[in-house]
Amino acid sequence: MAQKLPNYLKSHRKRLGLTQDQVAFLLGCRSGTKVSRYERFARVPPLRTAMAFAAVYHTSVETLFAGVYDGVERETEPRARRLEAKLADAKSVQMSASKVTPRVQP
Repeated sequence: MAQKLPNYLKSHRKRLGLTQDQVAFLLGCRSGTKVSRYERFARVPPLRTAMAFAAVYHTSVETLFAGVYDGVERETEPRARRLEAKLADAKSVQMSASKVTPRVQP
């Protein structure tokens, strides 16, 4: 599988024929400098800004920031597997304890 870019902001902006200053205006920024930093991967935008990009470009945050999303998914997956194993172990211990512990009837 091909490595994905951290984001696809520039390609979406170009596809719509917008300048960085125009996108900055839509995002509520003062100038296109911030947009440039985000497009060059120099900064990762805060969640609200990422969502604003998605609204402007009519696409999902996951699509716009595909490379970042893939990285987060790769980092999260092993932790999810460990948690699943812990929960399975805890459930089996709980089930074993319920078999050993006599039920008290009133």
